Amino acid sequence: MSTEEQPQLWIEEPVARPRLPDPVRTAAVRAVLIVALTLIQAMVAFLCSLAGSWLAFPMVLGAVAGTVVATWAALDVWVTRQVWNQRNGVVSVPSSTARRLRKERRAARRTAHTLHAKS
Repeated sequence: MSTEEQPQLWIEEPVARPRLPDPVRTAAVRAVLIVALTLIQAMVAFLCSLAGSWLAFPMVLGAVAGTVVATWAALDVWVTRQVWNQRNGVVSVPSSTARRLRKERRAARRTAHTLHAKS
């Protein structure tokens, strides 16, 4: 059986939304992991409090600190996304249209300026 007759194992399908840029995806994965660990820590703190364990107080402190870190991680995703968009540009219909119109206006102004300068 030749390779042409074998069914493909991997078929690329077009997606509606493009993949997140690497730095943004890294920050998002980090934030999800931190939030998951914080939720686990908060649940352990709650259960330790119900059980009256000595571990309850340190776990509550850790859960509060984890909440601060999780908030920071969520903000990091947002800031990383904004910075990436600012540095690499965003392809969106309104901005592309505006950019095209601006380019046309600039070209018209340039030709008008060169015609005015020659006369």
